[in-house]
Amino acid sequence: MKTCYIFLFTLVAVPSFGQLRSNRPGRFLTLPVPEKCSSRPKEFAFRGHNYFYSGHVPGLSNRRVDWLDGRNICREYCMDLVSIESQEENNMIFRLIQSNDVPYIWTSGRLCDFKGCENRADLEPKSLYGWFWSANRAKISPTNQVPSGWGYNPWSQTGHKKQRQPDNAEFDINGTTESCLSVLNNVYNDGIAWHDVACYHEKPFVCEDSEELLNYVASTNPGIRL
Repeated sequence: MKTCYIFLFTLVAVPSFGQLRSNRPGRFLTLPVPEKCSSRPKEFAFRGHNYFYSGHVPGLSNRRVDWLDGRNICREYCMDLVSIESQEENNMIFRLIQSNDVPYIWTSGRLCDFKGCENRADLEPKSLYGWFWSANRAKISPTNQVPSGWGYNPWSQTGHKKQRQPDNAEFDINGTTESCLSVLNNVYNDGIAWHDVACYHEKPFVCEDSEELLNYVASTNPGIRL
């Protein structure tokens, strides 16, 4: 299956090794910390990538953070928020949530609704075609379709507005766009499913190895064990 990528010169979409300005003033994407990368939690693995759930890590277990802070915590460990790119990976994350009674988690999913996304016919309408994994910039399948190679559509069929996700429900409440992708655990009596959520909400998260950050730290720290 061919993977499509979104190439953008903006801060939220593109991991960078410099300090890039976020979509909230005064906030940046962080650099990886070599010592943390070397000793990063490796709770479970899938197809060569290590993962951890923040609720199982001392010092993080009681933390709930917004989407960007979740990315930055993961990035310090040469990881990023999880990108769920196959049905097997999705089932693995769903099992983690179910077996630990996790109410919700952040993923790296992001709506391309910021500077650099305008005048892109391939992303319109945004609610269907504008979602991507910020950790690796891969496009997410159209939200109204079963992804290629999957047996189901992971987006919920209901939500606050009692309609299929993503529904951008909070925009009608307070004008805030639901631009980040969270996995919710039966919040709307819909089982475990994907939902669009406003990025300022605070949640636990799952981190996944970032090959880009691991390669960067390996290249700048000869001999380091990762």
